[in-house]
Amino acid sequence: MIKFIKNFRKDEDGAVTVDWVVLTAAVIGLAAVAYQQISAGATGLATGVNEALNAASLSTGSNTATGGITGEGKSN
Repeated sequence: MIKFIKNFRKDEDGAVTVDWVVLTAAVIGLAAVAYQQISAGATGLATGVNEALNAASLSTGSNTATGGITGEGKSN
C-alpha cells in the first residue's frame, strides 16, 4: 500500500488532479463514517451515565438511616 501511494504521488501521466480529488473525497468519506460511529458510541455512553446519576440519591442520614449515596436499592 505504501509503495502504491509513493508511485501514485510520482505519477505525472493523465489527469492526476482528478485522481487526487477522488482520493481526497474517499479519505473525507472514511473520516465522516468514523466520526459518526464514535459519536454514536459516545452518545450511548453519555445516556448510560445520565441514567445512573439520575437513579442515585443522596442521603444525609438521620437517626434511623445511614448517610451516603444510594442507588438501585443499594446503600453505602
